[in-house]
Amino acid sequence: MKKKVLKALTEARDGYLSGQALCDALAVSRTAVWKVINQLKEEGYQIESVPHRGYRILKRPDVVTAEEIGSRLQTETIGRQVVFYDVIDSTNNEAKRLAETGAADGTLVVTELQEHGKGRRGRGWVTPAKASIMMSLVLRPQIRPEHASSVTLVMGLAVAEACREFCKVDARIKWPNDVVVDGRKICGILTELSSEVDYINYLVIGTGINANLTELPLEIAATATSLTLQTGMKIDRAGLIAACLERFETYYRKFLQTEDVSLLLLQYNALLAGKEGRVCVLEPGKEYIGTSHGINERGELLVEREDGTIERVYAGEVSVRGIYGYV
Repeated sequence: MKKKVLKALTEARDGYLSGQALCDALAVSRTAVWKVINQLKEEGYQIESVPHRGYRILKRPDVVTAEEIGSRLQTETIGRQVVFYDVIDSTNNEAKRLAETGAADGTLVVTELQEHGKGRRGRGWVTPAKASIMMSLVLRPQIRPEHASSVTLVMGLAVAEACREFCKVDARIKWPNDVVVDGRKICGILTELSSEVDYINYLVIGTGINANLTELPLEIAATATSLTLQTGMKIDRAGLIAACLERFETYYRKFLQTEDVSLLLLQYNALLAGKEGRVCVLEPGKEYIGTSHGINERGELLVEREDGTIERVYAGEVSVRGIYGYV
């Protein structure tokens, strides 16, 4: 009910929506609408009521509740079911727990405080409450397991484009699982898979975005930043989540058509940080220097060694860094 009222007010053409229109649209009484409006006010929404015009949202709190995110989304599948927690160990962990008990394709798990966040290669971190975006999607793609890693690239493209358009920053993709602004990380993506030999049970893709952080630990300050630090403004986190998920749904559908990123190559490579630049490829037990030429349709990074040979670098346990910095 609350989500429906928020969505109706959000989509009102002239900003106002009468109480009667809400009653008719939701098939409820005026008393029920009035109760929900008061609940929203108690939660921090500033809602104006004007005789003969109706209700209008003047200001929204910076929250990432299921109702707030749901009221912003225009997707068909992705994020249509949102599960919100004030505090949780890890959104990826919870998404996997929900997936094991039958959570629908596209289910979104989001939290205000993540106590045991998960990163690539088992790295962990704790993020401050109400400052970042911490979300995970449950997906059930009917594709071969070996193609699943490319979904990380799809999310990277979605986040980079959403940040560029919604936050007006020059966001770029650092292959394979980060998004950067001004050469410093603002987003990390972790994809985890449950599968059989030729069948995916489910896939969970976790995305963490440094949204409203105003300071960073010294150990990462040189390689990380936040959208607030870059723009000087507070970021509407629910709005940015909606922007990311809407773009992800569009690109994910294209990925499912071919089970690769061939339909996204031009867009992806146009935003790839360090393309045509010198990079260091760090593989277990060895490393080499080359020139990045972007990704191919399988999501592999094409790196030209100093002797002219082209290496197709698969994400796996490989890291790619710029010669003179993180990117």
